[in-house]
Amino acid sequence: MRKLSYLLLLMMAITACNDEPKKVEIADNTIEKPAPKIVKEYGYVLNDFEVVRDTVRSGDSFGIILGSHGVNPGKIFQIVEKVKDTFNPRKVVIGKPYVILKENDSAQTPKVFIYENDLINYTVVNLGDSISAYTAKKPVTITKKTVSGVISSSLSEAIEEEGLNYLLAHEMNNIYQWSIDFFRLQKGDRFKLVYNERYINDSIYAGIENIEASVFYHQEKPYYAFNFLTDSISGTREYYDEKARPLQSFFLKAPLNFSRISSRFSPRRYHPVQKRWKAHKGTDYAAPHGTPIWSTANGVVIASSYTAGNGNYVKVKHNGTYTTQYLHMSKRAVKTGQRVKQGDIIGYVGSTGLATGPHVCYRFWVNGRQVDPFRQNLPAAEPIEEKYIPSYFAAIEPLKAELGEIEFQQINTEI
Repeated sequence: MRKLSYLLLLMMAITACNDEPKKVEIADNTIEKPAPKIVKEYGYVLNDFEVVRDTVRSGDSFGIILGSHGVNPGKIFQIVEKVKDTFNPRKVVIGKPYVILKENDSAQTPKVFIYENDLINYTVVNLGDSISAYTAKKPVTITKKTVSGVISSSLSEAIEEEGLNYLLAHEMNNIYQWSIDFFRLQKGDRFKLVYNERYINDSIYAGIENIEASVFYHQEKPYYAFNFLTDSISGTREYYDEKARPLQSFFLKAPLNFSRISSRFSPRRYHPVQKRWKAHKGTDYAAPHGTPIWSTANGVVIASSYTAGNGNYVKVKHNGTYTTQYLHMSKRAVKTGQRVKQGDIIGYVGSTGLATGPHVCYRFWVNGRQVDPFRQNLPAAEPIEEKYIPSYFAAIEPLKAELGEIEFQQINTEI
């Protein structure tokens, strides 16, 4: 019996030694937090700062804004004196956004002030010990787009119907203002565009960059326009047609954006103020009071004055052959002797002098004789230099093909 008991104890000991210890698994409920997303803007890692975003409000000034964030008057004066050549604190504009970057600690001391001049350009003012200021631009990407449209009533409505930015209509008017009268478009006129848009950080729309190429069918005649770099040093670009002819004329078709021509050049017209028949040696463009009036060509202002009949008027000599005059202005914007370029604002629509309502009377002289500008064969602008013509045709070939691939909508010419 004693031997049997001993044998049983021995077997139990051997079994116990051979048993593997059981592993007890403990659930790990720890959740790893994702690393915070690094936010970079204006050349700074915003995660490193306490960020304050706001806009300039009525009554705000640079000093008031900084003072409300704990910057003392002495420091503000020092900052203003240091940065005034780069950033004029007295010209902050109501409604403009700004950002203040503060130390990310309990003191939250302002370190950087960022003022947004516009959608793309901004000014950075370092508020620390090394006070300084500089201007910079947000990253901008350019996206190419193509579109077509058909005129049913006006260019602006055609642009709106396509869901496009109204600025495209403005750009097209600038391109074709010497060759197409947009107040006389016909139903069924149509256009194709290859153009570029600007986007900030690939997402925020920042306007039209340019129109690379376009064709406008007016009265079934195609008017091509291609944007071409004519001077790589100055960056000058102009528009030319498919035969390398300039679209720009020596003279604009009109001295303003007008609503209608209220009276044309005529040898005999009943004067609405003087109540008698007399020659009307000008073209009257009706437009709202204050509409900008621009010079129709480059030249020198030879008169900027006032008379009882003309009211406020400006006269511009363009060369030895051509002179123009602009009457009944509410306000003149140039002085005698001043040089002006085509499109420069020289005054604003009014009804001064012998006028019954707001308009500009546009007068045109050729060799000292007043004539109807609509009956003149006016000179064109400077052509492309001969040396650039081969590269111009090479540049427009793919653009012309791209225009050809754009399809028009179905044209409905029913009245």
